[in-house]
Amino acid sequence: MSQPRQARAIRTREKIIRAAAEVFDESGFSGASMNKIVRRAETTMGAMYFHFASKEEIAQTVMNEQAADLTFPDGEDGLQRLLDINLEVAHQMRTNVLFRAGVRLAVEQGDFGMRDAAPYQLWTELFREQLQAAARRGELLPGVDTAEFAEILVGAYTGTQLMSNITTGRENLIERIATLWRYLLPSIASPEVIARLDLTGRAAAARKRARKAAGAAGEKVSEKA
Repeated sequence: MSQPRQARAIRTREKIIRAAAEVFDESGFSGASMNKIVRRAETTMGAMYFHFASKEEIAQTVMNEQAADLTFPDGEDGLQRLLDINLEVAHQMRTNVLFRAGVRLAVEQGDFGMRDAAPYQLWTELFREQLQAAARRGELLPGVDTAEFAEILVGAYTGTQLMSNITTGRENLIERIATLWRYLLPSIASPEVIARLDLTGRAAAARKRARKAAGAAGEKVSEKA
């Protein structure tokens, strides 16, 4: 395949995945169809089947690529960064359709004959890495099992986002995740450590704004040069 054709194929695949995410997000697996996805992608059925053999295959792709375009807050690894990531993920759940659809499909995967733990393992590993960093920094209470707590956190997070979706369409998800952490933190960290933590996400948001401002200033300097 020539490079221009390969580039077009990559773009078409991306369009199909994004369109599929929108359809799965709106209708779930059972309510989605290949025809709906093709129409949303503004492509052809032939192009669809060139990339994906079935609705099940494209659903698995959306589910496993759910975090493909997520960006996480920076900062030093540890408890604060874990909190910042959790709050940012809650925000992304409300604004990022690929992520939202992937999460929905991970919950509904029994509808298309799958039992794939990979999406949950991805988040478990991400959270465990931050918990291990927190342990090295002396932020965790003695006896905290970081792998075990990471699994508990993924399960609690999943249940919280499902309940938030059912009750408010995830409008209160960020607040619910902050509340979840207010109850979890005393089980893993001392009052002194907890007192230093920010559960609002404001500090991470301020850092993000500062990076954007610095980047914009750098671009203006380059243009003048």
